[in-house]
Amino acid sequence: MSNSSFLNEFLLLAFADTRQLQLLHFSLFLGIYLAALLANILIITSIVCDHHLHTPMYFFLLNLSLLDLGTISTTVPKSMANSLWNTRAISYSGCAAQVFLFLFSISAEYFLLTIMAYDRFVAICRPLHYGTLMGSRACVKMAAAAWGSGFLYALLHTGNTFSLPLCQGNVVGQFFCEIPQILRLSCSDSYLREVGALVATVCLGFGCFVFIVLSYVQIFTAVLRIPSEQGQHKAFSMCLPHLAVVSLFISTGSFAYLKPPSISSPALDLVVAVLYAVVPPAVNPLIYSMRNKELRDALKKLIQLVLVQQQ
Repeated sequence: MSNSSFLNEFLLLAFADTRQLQLLHFSLFLGIYLAALLANILIITSIVCDHHLHTPMYFFLLNLSLLDLGTISTTVPKSMANSLWNTRAISYSGCAAQVFLFLFSISAEYFLLTIMAYDRFVAICRPLHYGTLMGSRACVKMAAAAWGSGFLYALLHTGNTFSLPLCQGNVVGQFFCEIPQILRLSCSDSYLREVGALVATVCLGFGCFVFIVLSYVQIFTAVLRIPSEQGQHKAFSMCLPHLAVVSLFISTGSFAYLKPPSISSPALDLVVAVLYAVVPPAVNPLIYSMRNKELRDALKKLIQLVLVQQQ
C-alpha cells in the first residue's frame, strides 16, 4: 500500500492462534472487564449517594473512576470481540478513535493523579488553608483542566499520527491501536513531527512526576513530625492509596514505553500492554477501598441497600 488513504482497516496482534486459547482469552478479559466495571461503578455510585463523601478527595476519586472506565472500555471490548469472532481486523476510523480515546483517558488520568497529589499536600501540609485552596469551585476547575488537557493532548497526537502516510502494511503489533505501533508503519520523514510532540510529552510527564515526588517528600516530612502515632497512621492512610495508584500507573507505563529495544519481543510487548492498559483500571478501586474506611463503609451501605430493595 503506497499511502494511508488506501487503508480501510488494520490488523491487530492476536493473543492466540488456536480456538481454545482464543476463547480462554475472551473469558479472562470478560472477567477482568466486568470486575473493573462493577468496582468503578460502585465507587462512583457510593460517592454520589453518600453526602459524607462529598469532599475534594472523593470528588477527584470519582473522576479517576470515570477515566478508568474509559481506559479499559477503549481497548478490552474490541480485543474480546476479535477473539470471540476469530478476527484481527479493526477499521481505520475505529483505530483512530481507539488511539484518541485511550490517549485522552490515560493522559487525563495522569494529570488528575498530579492534582490529587496536590490535594493531599494541602490537606496535610496546609490544613488551615485547605478550605480556601480546595473549595468546590477550585476543585471543579482543576478537574476540568485535567480533562481538557487530556482532550487536547489526545487530539494533537491522534491528528499528527494519522496525517502521516503509511506504506509499511497494516499490521499493528499490539492488541489495540497505539501510536508507537502506528509510527512503525510510516514511510515518511514527517514522523519526526510526531517524535517532537512525544519529546514534549515526555518533558511534561516528567514535570508532573517531579511535582508528585516533591509533594510526597514534603508530605512525609510533615507526617513524621506529627507527635502522635495515631495521627501519623491517619495521615499515611490518606496518602498510601493514591501513592500506590501513582506507582502502578507510572511504573507500568514507563516500562512499556522506555524498556530497552534489546529485550523487546511481541510476547513481552503484549504482556506489558496488558499491565499498563488493563490492570490499573481494574486494580485501582481495590486499592482505594482496601485502605479507606469511609469508602468501605459507603460501599457496604450501598450493597446492603441494593440487597434490601431486591428482597
